[in-house]
Amino acid sequence: MSEDLDFLFALLLNGVSIGLMYSLIALGFVLVYKATDAINFAQGEFVMLAGLIVAMMLSIEGMPLAVAVAVTLAVMIGFGFGLERVVLRPLLGRPVVAVIMATIGLAAVLRGLGPVIFGSETRAVSLPIGDEPIVLGPASLPPIQVAGAIVAIVFFLVFSWFFKKSRMGVAMRAVADNQQVAQAMGINVERYFALAWAMAGVVSALGGIVWGSMLGVDVHLALVGLKVFPVVILGGLDSIGGALVGGLIIGIVESLAAGYLDPYVGGGTKDFAPYVLMILVLMIRPYGIFGKRKIERV
Repeated sequence: MSEDLDFLFALLLNGVSIGLMYSLIALGFVLVYKATDAINFAQGEFVMLAGLIVAMMLSIEGMPLAVAVAVTLAVMIGFGFGLERVVLRPLLGRPVVAVIMATIGLAAVLRGLGPVIFGSETRAVSLPIGDEPIVLGPASLPPIQVAGAIVAIVFFLVFSWFFKKSRMGVAMRAVADNQQVAQAMGINVERYFALAWAMAGVVSALGGIVWGSMLGVDVHLALVGLKVFPVVILGGLDSIGGALVGGLIIGIVESLAAGYLDPYVGGGTKDFAPYVLMILVLMIRPYGIFGKRKIERV
């Protein structure tokens, strides 16, 4: 009985740490959706791009980690601003589907250009955190998972405060609710539209560093965006807290499926279990656990 409980505890702890890392990527979806009311289907490619940049920087002999991280953050912030200015600003006021299709096209472009510019080989992101597992009771976790979980928690607290307490955060929420009304109230919609994409760039940079260190960086790292999609649907596209809770749920479901179901079916259940859960949630609560239900009068 004790061994069963220890095994369950280890699975739960692993699921929580992975779930927090999922939540960090999901935060990029939420930031863009809260400000623009559109889903960024290129979020996984943003993470891939950030991972490629930090891996390239760290491959330079003698490059300090702090400088590599700072350069990656600066590039991703600049990329977010540039993307908004060149590609997305002309779509301001257009139907949301136009922005969605633009992000889908952008995802395809980034997946194609990544190997061309950075090469197709898998690159390592070496962080100075060691490889010795961190033992917590009966469970042992890789240091990168613990570091990723801590980073996710810190930035969730920061962004929660930003949207609830700061004037800029409240203005971004107003822009998301109704761009025309926000503009009539004197809010510079274009500025907050650009800020949302820049913040998504910051989250992507952090995600690229953490996930790149754990998995290595190549074009397949973009798939993390697809893996995270059930998280934002489950938690609610417009809820920062929902991204956190959704990430924890998906991480735990994946871990339990891998621990209890994979031995009987030969593996692979953790890859589709989150999508089964997502479909069930959509049938019951199409707007997610914490998402706001929108009612339109006809």
